[in-house]
Amino acid sequence: MAIANLTERMLFCTLQKSSLNLQLSNIQMTQLAATRQASEAQMQYNKNLQALYYDPNVGHDADPDAYVQYLIELQSEHELEMANLTAWESQVENEKEQVEAKLAEITQYENSWQSLLKNNIQKDFQYGGKSSG
Repeated sequence: MAIANLTERMLFCTLQKSSLNLQLSNIQMTQLAATRQASEAQMQYNKNLQALYYDPNVGHDADPDAYVQYLIELQSEHELEMANLTAWESQVENEKEQVEAKLAEITQYENSWQSLLKNNIQKDFQYGGKSSG
């Protein structure tokens, strides 16, 4: 009976590990999406900077005062967008760390249950014994 209980607990640990590995995989895909989005935002910002610099109406050479005003606005928008993306990435990283901690804990439990199961099997199948002489 003890062997069946330990085996059941190990199967439960395996189920939990599988679920946590799926969560971890989804979190890693979310991290990848966040990184891609940050990269795309940076590339768009660079394009916008270049377009503003060479704009015939408010560009650097056409109207320096208007250029500075538009540049400050463009920079502010970009900083806000990057701050939001950074916060999102930090949140996803925290989730990843929590899932990894749970996974490590479940793995430790599973290892201890395996050890108990091994000891119980050895005890159940020992032959011979102490003679009382």
